[in-house]
Amino acid sequence: MEPDDEAAIASIAAGDRPATEDFVRKHGPWMLSVATRIVRDTHHAEDAVQNAFAKVFDNIGGFDGRSALKTWVHRIVVNESLMLMRKANRSRTVAIDELQPVFDNNGCRIEDRWMTMETPETLLVRSDIRAQVSGKIDLLPDNYRIILVLRDIEELTTQEVSQLLGISEANVKVRLHRARAALKRLLEPLVRGQAV
Repeated sequence: MEPDDEAAIASIAAGDRPATEDFVRKHGPWMLSVATRIVRDTHHAEDAVQNAFAKVFDNIGGFDGRSALKTWVHRIVVNESLMLMRKANRSRTVAIDELQPVFDNNGCRIEDRWMTMETPETLLVRSDIRAQVSGKIDLLPDNYRIILVLRDIEELTTQEVSQLLGISEANVKVRLHRARAALKRLLEPLVRGQAV
């Protein structure tokens, strides 16, 4: 554990208001970004962050330092965001099957001719494209979108996602594969330079 973290934990646990306010200023912005990527709604994300801060402050005295403080806080905000989503029951009934690649009788993927090809990294660098990619991610059904966000954006391990969502690691891998394939199909017009 970092020495700054130890001091902050001790001060917050002792009820030091300035230390608590500093902690909120330091961690609030990135926590809101994480929550927004998961719940996709600013107001719900703010609620998730507020709930996460409450949980952090209630339990900070029990933080054992086995992980970095930020890692511990990250896990709490992800859990609070997921719980808020479950309560809101905002899951869409869109099937992911229609977004999967299509194959011919020989098992070859059927796709339109590509005019130009840009790498995913090139697409994400351009800010106007970033918003469009984010919008395409939002079109995925929640049970696939959340796994894609947690694995590919939040960079959690398969095991961590499995534990957070209460599903098997194999199920995480299958959903992640299907989500990536669906996202690729949604992004194809963008990659070809067509309007999306």
